[in-house]
Formats: sequence, structure tokens, C-alpha cells
Amino acid sequence: MKAVAYYQSLPISHPEALQDVQLPDPAVGEHDLLVEVRAISVNPVDVKVRAHMAPEAGQAKVLGWDVAGVVRAVGDKARLFRPGDRVWYAGALHRPGANSELHAVDERIVGRMPDSLDFETAAALPLTAITAWELLFDRLQVLADSQPSGKRLLVVGAAGGVGSILVQLARRLTGLTVIGTASRPETQAWVKELGAHHVIDHHQPLSQELKRIGIEQVEYVASLNQTDQHFDEIVAALAPQGKLALIDDPATLDARPLKTKSISLHWEFMYTRSMFATDDRIEQHRLLTELAKLVDAGIVASTATERFGAINAANLKRAHALLESNAARGKIVLSGF
Repeated sequence: MKAVAYYQSLPISHPEALQDVQLPDPAVGEHDLLVEVRAISVNPVDVKVRAHMAPEAGQAKVLGWDVAGVVRAVGDKARLFRPGDRVWYAGALHRPGANSELHAVDERIVGRMPDSLDFETAAALPLTAITAWELLFDRLQVLADSQPSGKRLLVVGAAGGVGSILVQLARRLTGLTVIGTASRPETQAWVKELGAHHVIDHHQPLSQELKRIGIEQVEYVASLNQTDQHFDEIVAALAPQGKLALIDDPATLDARPLKTKSISLHWEFMYTRSMFATDDRIEQHRLLTELAKLVDAGIVASTATERFGAINAANLKRAHALLESNAARGKIVLSGF
């Protein structure tokens, strides 16, 4: 099968940072689906893995953990899907990625695609939607109740992939007042379009920006990037007994300033369930099933903003370079080989 892979960790500008290769078709486990990959999207995790996880000598490593495709075969114990089903999923970080014509995935972390989306627009959603959903409902334990609660959520880095979904979920499924941060006119407009009640500039002190819009403190913060740079301002912005959830990887994080306000700290990593084969990993199947219903009902929209053409090394290098620039808005999608 055709695939895009790398053999050593190199800067994305290097000619061999990503390469077009031919690989054997994947083996299908007893709970697996064999999926014909129709479209993928690119996430910061692809960039991080490529930069920091070198394959074994001579071995090709395939990235890609956002997929929309068609089931071609099922494992002996797979019961949720049949050949021909259109599916979407984010895969498992400890298994090969899906930048390939065929991909094997455990069916318990797979959902049926929304009927209303094509493969490209569907591929933009799974990883970021699972992350945003788990962060909001599992980590921060916000109630799914659209009646106004009087409580406020600050989303730091709201224009990126996860933020673009989190703003929608929080605005449409909860009673929170949603404040997103973005620094450029186009990203500020994007966050407002997604449903944020307010948009503030994270290049300014967050606590001052909140006061500018008449908000003294917030009960929840979702910090999606550069947490270490914003940490002091996040602590200042959070109300006593508030909750902070993050998804990024600050080199150091001194949690002691959280103590006097009794602020709880939560980390979200959507691969935890698949990586550790937790008993509840089928929750991601259920989550994606519910998300598909929300998409078909027009409650949640795809965040695909950049279509980079076919799945090949040249186009994926362009996608990685854009993500590394920290200027991306929404999601980058590619389709077909």
C-alpha cells in the first residue's frame, strides 16, 4: 500500500522529513477494522511525534491520527461495524498512524461518520472533538445543560483545532458563558463565529482583558497552548475553587500558586483510553456516535479550513510547516492517494 512515513526525526524543511513509501498491508486484530483511508487531517501531535520520536533504525514510522474512511474487513471479534460502513476515528498513538491507503484500528474507538459530511470535512473532527469533549465533560465535569448557569469558561487558544470544537460544545451544550482568546483579526472573527460570547487577546494580560469586557474572574479555564506563558494570568483569572484543564506540555509547571484558591488541575490526553486499554475505552465509540448526531442536526460544524490536496509527502510537509508556524486556524485536511 502507499503511505507517507519518516525514517529519522528531521526538520520539516529537510527533503527526507517525510517520504512517500510502499508498505505491507496492515494485519487485522480480532477487535480491529481494516479501513480504506479516504481523508485525514493533521494535528500538532503529528509534528511532536515526528520531531521527537525517531523510529528504530531502518524502520518506517507512519503518522496520522484523524481518519475518515470505509470499512473493508473486520476482525473475528468485531461486532460494531460491517464492510462498507463509513467511519471516523482518531486511532491509537501506540499503533501505526493512518497516513496510508489502509489502516487497522480497534473498533471500540471508532464511530460512524455523520451522514451530512464528506470524507474531508469529517476527517477534521475526531481527535479534536474527543479531546474537547473529554476535557469539558470528563475532566472539568461541566454539566451538559444548556440553561444559563452563571458560570464562565475561558478557552486559551480558542482558534486552533481543539479550541474550535470546545467553543462550539461549550456554547451549544452547556449553560456557560464562553470567552475565547485569539490575537489576530481573522482568528478573533473565527472564534466569534464558532459561538464564543466574548473574544479577548492573549497577547495582553488575560486578567486585564477579562476586566475590559466586565468579567472579574472565571470558574473554568481550558488552556490549550502556551500554558507556561499564561500561567500566572490564568491563576489570577480563576475564581476560588475554580478548575484548570490543559492539553499541552509545558517544560515545567509549578502548581503551588493554585493552592490558596484551592484550584484543581486536570490534564486531558485523549489517547489514555486506547494506550492503556482501559475498561471504558468504548466511551470514545459512544462519544463519536453522539457527535455524529450533533453534526447531522446542525449543532456542531466541521472545523476544516485548509484543504491541502492528496495525501502525499509534499502536501503533508506543507501541513506540518503551517502547524509549526502557530498560525493555523481550524484544521488542515487531505484526501485521496
